[in-house]
Amino acid sequence: MNRHMTNGLAGVLAAALLLMVPAFALASTWNIDPEHSAVEFKVRHLMVSNVKGVFGKVAGVVTVDDKDFAKSSVSATIDTASIDTGVAKRDAHLKSADFLEVDKYPTMTFVSTEIVKGSSAGRFKLIGDLTLHGVTRKVALDVEGPSPQVKDPMGNVRSGASATTRINRKDFGLTWNKMLEAGGVAVGDEVSISIEVELIKAK
Repeated sequence: MNRHMTNGLAGVLAAALLLMVPAFALASTWNIDPEHSAVEFKVRHLMVSNVKGVFGKVAGVVTVDDKDFAKSSVSATIDTASIDTGVAKRDAHLKSADFLEVDKYPTMTFVSTEIVKGSSAGRFKLIGDLTLHGVTRKVALDVEGPSPQVKDPMGNVRSGASATTRINRKDFGLTWNKMLEAGGVAVGDEVSISIEVELIKAK
């Protein structure tokens, strides 16, 4: 290959890279801060009260399209063994083969597929695939945010968001239960989920 051809290819490559720069500049990447994020849940117990718990280990990435927010994306991973209901015996049961089977399914994941704008500013619906207990189902989260950006004492740019949804645990193969003598079941099927996420803008 002669020098003129080499220079020509280099020029074409440089021009292509320059054309790509504006596209990259329109997107910003945010990392979920695991120390300030959590997934909380509640489920009916014995038909009389709600048991609450939290998954304390959450990680993931949010890519924001600054030109068209609807083209943004979310990918998150939750450590199933980080479940905590405040009762060690109950937590051990929830981690067992009766429920989450954390040894076999150490994580659950969420990958967004669509963002739908809400009826008011600062609210939208985040739709995506939730994989739990080896089963993937489409879920929709009602999201409030993102919050205004702030800079922490370390110089990191931060933002946050809150989200809620409901799932039926049986849809994910979590079917364990016990019938009560007075009627009804020990554990409800519907699980209410509340998510608090704090994000750090990638440098």
